[in-house]
Amino acid sequence: MRDIENKDDIEILINSFYEKVKKDEKIGFIFNDTVGNDWSHHLPVMYHFWDMVLFSKPGYEGSPVRKHVELDKHIKLEKEHFDRWLELWNGTIDALYAGEMADHAKNKAALMANLIHLKVEMSRTDNFIQ
Repeated sequence: MRDIENKDDIEILINSFYEKVKKDEKIGFIFNDTVGNDWSHHLPVMYHFWDMVLFSKPGYEGSPVRKHVELDKHIKLEKEHFDRWLELWNGTIDALYAGEMADHAKNKAALMANLIHLKVEMSRTDNFIQ
């Protein structure tokens, strides 16, 4: 198996990952309720996001923390949701890629899931700092 090497690989990863997410019993409803049937906006945002995270490429403009904090006001995001997201992410990577960049993608995702979950939890109190 080869490693994640470029944006084309990221697109394959993202597309495969979200196909699993859409059908998932634990988190599918969150994405299906939020994104709906038209993924034409969300997927390119994720391509750019992960291209920035993995390859330091420009193109992503947004705030993942802010997006999740806002989403939490409508659909409570719990630790089990983040854990399941990470499980699906890691499983998708393992099915498609192996190597240093694949490991880096899994590590970055774990850090982000933990940070975003913490910020979401904090946003429910008066201790929130973005």
